[in-house]
Amino acid sequence: MKRNLKGTLPLLALLTAFPPLSTDMILPAIPSLAETWGVSLSVINLTLICFFVTYGFFLLFYGPISDRFGRRRPLLFGLAVYIVASLLCAFASSASMLIGLRILQAAGAAASSSISMAMTKDIFSGQERERILAYIAVIMALAPMLAPVIGGWVLADFSWPWIFFIQAVMGLIGLIGVLRFPETLPEVSDTPLTRIMHTYSRLLFNPSYIVMVLVMSASLFPLYSYIAGSSDIYINGFGMTEQKYSYFFAFNAMALMIGSFSCLRLTRNIRSKHLMTVGFAGIFLGGLFLLFTGQHGPWSFALPMFLITFSLGLSRPPSNNLVLEQVDRDTGSASSLLIFCYFTLGAVGMWFISLEWADKIPVLGAIALGCGAMVLATWVVLQKRGIRGAV
Repeated sequence: MKRNLKGTLPLLALLTAFPPLSTDMILPAIPSLAETWGVSLSVINLTLICFFVTYGFFLLFYGPISDRFGRRRPLLFGLAVYIVASLLCAFASSASMLIGLRILQAAGAAASSSISMAMTKDIFSGQERERILAYIAVIMALAPMLAPVIGGWVLADFSWPWIFFIQAVMGLIGLIGVLRFPETLPEVSDTPLTRIMHTYSRLLFNPSYIVMVLVMSASLFPLYSYIAGSSDIYINGFGMTEQKYSYFFAFNAMALMIGSFSCLRLTRNIRSKHLMTVGFAGIFLGGLFLLFTGQHGPWSFALPMFLITFSLGLSRPPSNNLVLEQVDRDTGSASSLLIFCYFTLGAVGMWFISLEWADKIPVLGAIALGCGAMVLATWVVLQKRGIRGAV
């Protein structure tokens, strides 16, 4: 089976990239949707916030369900839900309807990304798995760069519903690919789902794990705030077109990829804990520059944000690993709970920046400055106390 599945890398990458493709492709259309339906940006941004919260919530369930019943059935179910929800989103006639349908879309998207990673573990092993995961990571980094650009191109010649038609086609491609897949799980678990869910309660009583999860989630707060506020800043604030805004968003997404690649290179000669310190300091400095210079023009805003996002890319791989170092078992559940916290706190950041601020740039700068200072200070204290796995 492994030999026959080696050509499935594009499918696994597509399934893993559903969340950024589903969230970032619609970003250029947010200001025009608010104007079309006569609602505030804070209301339209609920299409992002509710997607993130729902996606993170369902991640907690799809993993254990796929262990109990196999990979194909829950994945096919999730993809079918995603396709139907995407088509319905294209025909939404109000903001409230689109918000509700985006919740349904997120419930389906969560199956693709969580189960595809489990399938990778089923199929590949050792160095081969590391190579496959590296390829998937590259595509995952490219997805948030390309998604808003695609959305901008669509809006240049068509209307916003076509973005959801494209997402439905994307889901259909994934569905056809999975239908051609054999079941990858060699043996299903006979552990009751209720007992599997008890692992989350054990994690909640692991203080070192919870502290590290909160610290690392807080470091991502500025990035998710930027995602929700960037279209308003560039399109309404700086007077850019949707297409030009998508290029600036892609520029910022590129910083995350460069930061991750830099981490891979630098860890050969520099300890991971030092890279995390530099990364957290970079978030603080980027927030400082953004607070005092970000309002002077598009590039004066984009460059400090590039520093913040690069710093996140530099610190995130070792910080994710350090979080998982705090547990001796239940690694899969610990990973799901970590991602859930990322998305939940990220949704809070999206909600906060979506409030009716007179100018979002200094607010975003204050968020980055405050989060950077808090995370950096907490990280210094944790190192002095000898946090497990910090090398």
